[in-house]
Amino acid sequence: MKRKSGVSRRDFLKTGALAGAAAVSGGGALTASVVSASEKSKRRRKRGSLVLVNGRIHTMDDRGSVVSAVAIRGGRFVEVGHGARDVDNARVIDLRGRTVVPGLIESHTHFVSLANRPGYHVAQWELASNVAGVLAALAARRARRDVPAGAFITAMGAGTPNIWLERRQPTLAELDTAVSDRPVFLYFGGGGPARVNSLGKAFFESVTNPTVTVQADGAILGGNPNQANAALYHLRIRQTFEDKKRSARDAMAFTAQVGVTTNFDQTLVALNSATQPLDPQPNHALFNLDHYRMYDAYLALHAEGKAFTRLQINFLHNQGYTPELVRPGQAPPDIDAQLPELRERLKNQFQFFGDDMVRTGAIGEWAAPFAAPTNPNGYAVWLEAQRLCAKARWRNENSQAGGYFPIDPNSPPGTLAVPNTVNIQQVVDTYKAMEAEFGIKELRWGLQHADHATVEQLTALKVLNCGVSTSGFRWTSAPRVDGQPVGPLFPRLVQSGIPLALHQDGVHITAHNPWFALHYATTGLNNIVSATSPQGQQINPGQQISRQQAMHMYTRGAAWFCNREDDLGQITEGYLADLVVLDKDYFRVSDAEMRAIRPILTVVDGKVVHDTGVLGGGRDDDDDDDDDDDDDDGGGRGKGRR
Repeated sequence: MKRKSGVSRRDFLKTGALAGAAAVSGGGALTASVVSASEKSKRRRKRGSLVLVNGRIHTMDDRGSVVSAVAIRGGRFVEVGHGARDVDNARVIDLRGRTVVPGLIESHTHFVSLANRPGYHVAQWELASNVAGVLAALAARRARRDVPAGAFITAMGAGTPNIWLERRQPTLAELDTAVSDRPVFLYFGGGGPARVNSLGKAFFESVTNPTVTVQADGAILGGNPNQANAALYHLRIRQTFEDKKRSARDAMAFTAQVGVTTNFDQTLVALNSATQPLDPQPNHALFNLDHYRMYDAYLALHAEGKAFTRLQINFLHNQGYTPELVRPGQAPPDIDAQLPELRERLKNQFQFFGDDMVRTGAIGEWAAPFAAPTNPNGYAVWLEAQRLCAKARWRNENSQAGGYFPIDPNSPPGTLAVPNTVNIQQVVDTYKAMEAEFGIKELRWGLQHADHATVEQLTALKVLNCGVSTSGFRWTSAPRVDGQPVGPLFPRLVQSGIPLALHQDGVHITAHNPWFALHYATTGLNNIVSATSPQGQQINPGQQISRQQAMHMYTRGAAWFCNREDDLGQITEGYLADLVVLDKDYFRVSDAEMRAIRPILTVVDGKVVHDTGVLGGGRDDDDDDDDDDDDDDGGGRGKGRR
């Protein structure tokens, strides 16, 4: 297979990649030493040779090959087969029959939020099945003994508390039992509320400008005014740049822990810079950050060669119709004055630019907030955003799931809701119009979610060479009263033949862990257990797909969505060497066991970045000095033994 010429271009990128990545956050000090920083990054990421043997390695290639050994050199797979050992001076890992899959690719996440969490953050709370597990995760963080006196232990987002058995917050007394000598701050979902232990309560009761109201039981309420956001503000304004770098490292460690080796970040719901301040404010929720600066700490780590999972960065634009931008004497919406950020982005940013570890994407999760024609000014701005992307030859995405129209309360019992795909149809019709006016087929536009898209809509999108990344996170929902599927309609999506990825949409409304999504896509079960439903309730009847199909969506399908199908998503000679060794056989264990899978070893760019010690060894150090072939022939696609 011929490799694309866009990004592996390494000699060019060693002077230009960091400049492109720095442009994500507006440049700043990072651009002052582009060449030296890029060279330092390259040196620090030297990749040794690695051979893994005696495994069940599911390559996810076109033949569905399962092999026993792979060899890695220079960050790429150089041999894949049953005798892949011909790499001199390689570290050899005996897999002892373990199952291996390609590194998972999260095609829709808001990872940058996880990488900016204040305090000593415990992302692992989302892996807990109940409150006791949450308390254990907090206690384990304290047991590492690296949290300074007075510093907060925090845990935020991830769709909590609805992802736990009890669907409740831990109490102040329970938090005191888990961690008594450090303040603890828990922030639930993307907008609060929050909960603290006794030391956290004392801290927030002492702050001013603004004050924070803490209930006697440690609860900090959401609502309006949102006290949880005010509390979050006080932690954010105390974060140093080094704190943010630590948070970014912790986020990478967690994503490697759950087997996600590439994050395709849909950034955050950007503030409207025409009317809103971007620096931290007491009313900012967890999903609000300065979208020009929020990647600075991550990019600094990358410049130092310390980024150890892959990141691709889309640009979400959230400027809808803004009355303040209408010029004197002009009639609304004054379309030429709208969308100033998007216009500047399209003129000054490079799409799909960077190196193998950090690079830009394009426009997504959307170019402007969705608006229907019933909102004439909002619709005119949304439509103009699509036109601007098409005219500039940029890839573009929209986000619509579809659903059902409400059931008339006067309807007889047993009445089924009528599917509502009106908004998806608006997107499809607009994409057709953009193809007619500009030609967008080669741009690979996308639709996020598409849970209830019709056969006709999927066919139209496929003709336009569009892809879909669909929702794997509906597993916290309750069954519909009419018994219809909550969605997505997975078999329909798979059978359409459209390029298809599966995502979790973490890290606010739900968890980051991909095994929850893989379980839901293959079982349709939620996480509401009872004596009658010990494995969860069926909320997506008749909409299950096979484990192989679901894994394809999280690997090959997601790679297409990232424009990286020639580099990522399968264990094939010449591809970037990302893989995950699992503690259980994903393809054979029970549904409940599959949901609880945890990687025991994660490899990114040919380096071990997560290791539980089950197979011996440990994480590769940043300064390993094994061979660092920088030429294409060092990681070529020669034929390996089968």
